[in-house]
Amino acid sequence: MAQSKATLDVSETVFSVLAAINVCGYDQELSTSSPIRMKVRADLVAASTSPDAADGAKKMCAFYSEHRPADSGHQLAQYVSLALNLGDPPNFIPKFQEADLPPDASYVLGFVPLLKQYAAAAKLHAIWLKHQPEYNGLIDQYHDPVARMITSTDTYLRMPNWGYAGRTYTIYLEPMAAPGEVNSRNYEADYFYMVVSPANNNLRIDALRHTYLHFVLEPLIFQRATALARLKPILASVQKAPMASEYKNDTGLLVIESLIRAIEARTPSDPKLPEKDRFAMVNRDEAEGFVLTGYFYDQLKSFEKDSTGLKDSFPDWLHDVDVEKIRKQASEIQFASRATPDVMQAAKQKTESEVDQAERALAGGNPAGAAQLAQEALQANEDPGKCYFVLARAASITGNMQDAKDDFEKAAASSKDPRTVAWSHIYLGRILDLQDEREAAIEQYKAALNTADISPDTRNAAQRGLQSPYEPPEAAKRPES
Repeated sequence: MAQSKATLDVSETVFSVLAAINVCGYDQELSTSSPIRMKVRADLVAASTSPDAADGAKKMCAFYSEHRPADSGHQLAQYVSLALNLGDPPNFIPKFQEADLPPDASYVLGFVPLLKQYAAAAKLHAIWLKHQPEYNGLIDQYHDPVARMITSTDTYLRMPNWGYAGRTYTIYLEPMAAPGEVNSRNYEADYFYMVVSPANNNLRIDALRHTYLHFVLEPLIFQRATALARLKPILASVQKAPMASEYKNDTGLLVIESLIRAIEARTPSDPKLPEKDRFAMVNRDEAEGFVLTGYFYDQLKSFEKDSTGLKDSFPDWLHDVDVEKIRKQASEIQFASRATPDVMQAAKQKTESEVDQAERALAGGNPAGAAQLAQEALQANEDPGKCYFVLARAASITGNMQDAKDDFEKAAASSKDPRTVAWSHIYLGRILDLQDEREAAIEQYKAALNTADISPDTRNAAQRGLQSPYEPPEAAKRPES
């Protein structure tokens, strides 16, 4: 699993949050839960008898009761989302500013100080240490089946080790959730997390594989902004489908989810599944709105007979989509009244904006596509500072230093994000250094240090700029961080 950057692990932070909601009445499927859950709950009951722990539990559970979502099925999901966005005990410091947290985590952020109080009083860390060997035993127990799933998936796709640079896929085993519960999260396109509770000594391998396919395949669309823009008319034909709204508004998400569902229909858990039943899976997926599933299913039939990896086949598949044909087929579909639960739905943060797509395109090495998306985002009145920052970096990468300079100036003037402002000044300083305007460059580095961004990389870059003129790396002629 190390080869593909996939990790099977346990987390004290996730344990702490889920143990806490167990104290507060999260009792789902207790009778069929792992023995570990029952042992931990017994220890929590004993710990909560102390006056301080009882008082902490009372306050914590009042918050839990007051923040129940309208959809009871989302109660666990919002606390999983919170846990994945917190640092280690005992402080549980959020990893991001509140405005940057997923909406469901932000909704229950007030749980954190109450959790800290309860955890200290109930000695929750000691309970974790007591049961940590059992948790580690789960890792040993499930390592082989997860590794087999990853190997078989990589073998089918014929694209091992591609697209993993800087990206991680982590599976946390957490028996304090109801057995069989699966919650997936995808943060900033680079960090995939799954929190799963074993059921009857089994994992939801199908759900793990679905998330792993997202992890492997999503980089395929990073450099395809132009091709995806051509497919946008398809979105109009799926607005009445029951699938989650993000798929109706983001061509890339619709494409990847359709491709994944096609792969699952071609490679079901039962390899002897008759073709008619595989077609039934495709029809179900298209009835939910994933109208490209049948198209990719047909492409995969030919793919399986070839030796080309999916990374190399996918661009042609995307190019060959007959948009009008897909739209016509979609218009004839009788959409289902509801969609099956989406493994990745809970993982979505706010619907990805065009400027976010632009940043992904830039990170994927497609400055032209990034610039196009950033211009569209600017016209749609999305965050101007962020748009200008993407435009400036794209111009810098392509050697258009005057446009880069102009857009970095606009980003510094319009952005409300301290980091964007600071790095706009740093990039401006580097451009001015390359143009032998040292005094003006120094003013830019000073301006970067005067922002509210105190990140070490920002401060170090600005201070280096003050100490000596910027010199690009040997392989570059333009400023890069």
